[in-house]
Amino acid sequence: MSLELKGLNLGGLIIEVPIVQGGMGVRVSNYSLVSAVSNEGALGVIAAVGLGEEGLDEGHDYKTRSRLAFVRSIRETRERTKKPFGVNIMCALANYDDLVDAAQTENVDVIISGAGLPLKMPSLIKNDRTKLVPIVSSGRATQIICSTWQRRYKRLPDAIVIEGPLAGGHLGYSLEELKDSANFNLDKILQDVLAVTKTFETDKHKIPVIAAGGIYDGKDIARVIRLGASAVQMATRFVCTHECDVSMEYKEAYINAKDEDIIIIQSPVGMPGRVIRNDFVRRIAAGERMDLGCEYQCLVTCDPKKVNYCIGKALLNAARGNMDKGFAMCGSNASRIKEIVSVKQLITELMEEARNS
Repeated sequence: MSLELKGLNLGGLIIEVPIVQGGMGVRVSNYSLVSAVSNEGALGVIAAVGLGEEGLDEGHDYKTRSRLAFVRSIRETRERTKKPFGVNIMCALANYDDLVDAAQTENVDVIISGAGLPLKMPSLIKNDRTKLVPIVSSGRATQIICSTWQRRYKRLPDAIVIEGPLAGGHLGYSLEELKDSANFNLDKILQDVLAVTKTFETDKHKIPVIAAGGIYDGKDIARVIRLGASAVQMATRFVCTHECDVSMEYKEAYINAKDEDIIIIQSPVGMPGRVIRNDFVRRIAAGERMDLGCEYQCLVTCDPKKVNYCIGKALLNAARGNMDKGFAMCGSNASRIKEIVSVKQLITELMEEARNS
């Protein structure tokens, strides 16, 4: 039996294709990729992290540069698509409040926020238009966010992204939890989150759940939608598209990766992170102190005096193609990617496979 795929309803904002492109920093998901995804009817998402690492004006401090570059990315995206798109703003960013303000000032459709619990996000929003979507890793986190938002702000999330342990980038799980696949897997956690959202939903306000982490093909999409998800979030698959903003060297790291190259490291952010192993990763894992400096202090959870490298600069180097001084973050299935395709081809194939699964 073919699967009927419906659009994603975010508090009245309809996303035609139930796929959210995950926000990927630093500069991996920017206006080229985001606009291409949205033009195909899915939801493209700009990653706000790391946009101030190279200044538009040398006279500005980091936070000012960050906001200016973020606004520029939003406006560049809007020039390329008339369809809805979103932004991903990490709670751990030192200028989180300012970037949320910039997003709503620019009338961004959706703000997605994780890397911590975005408990105060509704207090920063001055309109009813912007859709708010927290990222969680458990039913407990969902309960805390929904109850806090309801009690303090009389507002509920417009959707929830549940990010399982097979996701890319920074992960909301301990190293021990990442090893416990029996108790910590997307399908199980999805059921926990759905059980929580149902207790907060009303006839007037539904909370769609978006499943993320290890979603690779149409079969995965069909599986989680049959389990109750309203959509999926995918990031890794979009890296190896022609439209992705990142360097060709970054994309080649995916294409050349073997299964054993996909590893977990402890990030200066204070969270585990999934990356593609290279010489730089081997050196930092061995404790070598990399002379990259820290000019940004972009993350509240990072102490430059205690870490052996600057992750912001490492990711910026990788985005530019200098893999000797950085690394590519990825999801657990990155090694399965063997070619670069267009966003249109990727989304078409995903949807056709999902419908027929």
